[in-house]
Amino acid sequence: MGDAERATKVLVVFYSMYGHVRRMAEAVAEGAREVAGVEAALRRVPETLPEAVLQSMGALEAQRAMADVAVCTVEELAAADAIFFGTPTRYGNMCGQMRQFLDATGGLWMQGALVGKVGSVFASSATQHGGQESTILSFHTTLLHHGMVVVGLPYAFAGQMRIDEITGCSPYGASTIAGGKGERQPSANELAGARFQGRHAAAIARKLAR
Repeated sequence: MGDAERATKVLVVFYSMYGHVRRMAEAVAEGAREVAGVEAALRRVPETLPEAVLQSMGALEAQRAMADVAVCTVEELAAADAIFFGTPTRYGNMCGQMRQFLDATGGLWMQGALVGKVGSVFASSATQHGGQESTILSFHTTLLHHGMVVVGLPYAFAGQMRIDEITGCSPYGASTIAGGKGERQPSANELAGARFQGRHAAAIARKLAR
């Protein structure tokens, strides 16, 4: 099978403490799979918090529910044509679990293994102005250091123009607002943005891979 015929491999790598980012990751993968010739797989980054801490945060049950998603290895990144990264917001930046995972990619950087691959980011924040945009933008810095082709969420997704409801999503990437206690699940509009981003970036990756 020649390069023009092989499947374009998309990896959706995320960390989700309570399940919000996972739901967005599933929507991203759904959108990517709408592109002919694209295969999309979900991966989670390793947990760094002990069970006792997760228990005190009320997140242990949600973490155990994610056991069906395989933990990502650094080597898997090099085999993908496009990588979507999903992260909750921590003070306007990515979470520590994602940062630690990315800090282990120095070997890939030395090899230039991610140069030319599509990179795209989506996020979750507790509040409407809780850093969802700055988290994605600051995440882009790492992707650019790896030489990736950064793709966001264009205004072709008209849902980010809505003012009739509180909603995440920006030109930098899809996002959801989880609520201060995690009580709000991703809305239909936010999931639509995630699917659009998945489809959009996967189509670009498909063109580049061919």
